[in-house]
Amino acid sequence: MSLFKNIFSSKKKESLDKGLEKSKTTFFSKLSKAVAGKSKVDDDVLDNLEEVLVTSDVGVDTTLKIIERIEARVAKDKYMGTDELNIILREEIAGLLSETNLGDATEISIPEGVRPYVIMVVGVNGVGKTTTIGKLAHQFKNKGFKVVLGAADTFRAAAIDQLQVWADRVDVPIVKQKMGSDPASVAFDTLSSAVSQGADVVIIDTAGRLHNKVNLMNELTKVKRVMQKVVENTPHEVLLVLDGSTGQNAFEQAKQFTKATEVTSLAVTKLDGTAKGGVVIGISDQFQIPVKYIGVGEGIEDLQVFNKYEFVDSFFSNKS
Repeated sequence: MSLFKNIFSSKKKESLDKGLEKSKTTFFSKLSKAVAGKSKVDDDVLDNLEEVLVTSDVGVDTTLKIIERIEARVAKDKYMGTDELNIILREEIAGLLSETNLGDATEISIPEGVRPYVIMVVGVNGVGKTTTIGKLAHQFKNKGFKVVLGAADTFRAAAIDQLQVWADRVDVPIVKQKMGSDPASVAFDTLSSAVSQGADVVIIDTAGRLHNKVNLMNELTKVKRVMQKVVENTPHEVLLVLDGSTGQNAFEQAKQFTKATEVTSLAVTKLDGTAKGGVVIGISDQFQIPVKYIGVGEGIEDLQVFNKYEFVDSFFSNKS
């Protein structure tokens, strides 16, 4: 299939394959059981496949779409052997994501003439939000951009300290206040500092609490409003970070945050330590918000730009 030709750098593919190893191993183990003793894709195989996809955290709605596509293909081809199922799955899921997602997700790009470009990062505690910010700062700096970080998650001293560690590691300035300070005040100071320094990119960390939705909405709205006093129409990007290892809980977090604020892009982290990598397929399909990054390892280079075709190719590559 042409979608899968020459789309990887070998280093990126190796990292992606390694990061998805647990998910692939679990998936193919389930798939083998689903087709055991069967040579033809029939109703029983499709029923079993539906269960495999749902228990692999692809999500019910997306699973039903995939099954419908395979049913149509079986009806058209008249006979489909179970040995073809992996290839068919790969093709149909890639086709589904190609149709339903908003174009091909790419990394966050910094447009000409917009300085500073402001990215507000949201997500619950523990999803890898601060680590994602640090790795993003590293990527932007490597492209020659001047980056400033803002520690507006002021409810936990650990969050401020962790962001400081990343700022030191990447060697970019950070604006912070003491724990308990007003997050909007930190955001205001960060943008003011960025403007005075002639910064290209500002990344603002925010509190990771999924408390009452009204409070969350009010808090994020206030941060936005105060930032706009310094730079109009900010933030330019709202990146929601989700922990892929939580499976279906990541869907729920996405629902909550998209209700509380206007999310423009997604990052799904911690895929290397989980068998729940199928969640990326479901999230890509269900939310009309592009997944722009996936985390496939601990290294500073292991935050990858998400490409749906690369991901599906790697997920369904059964080396055995």
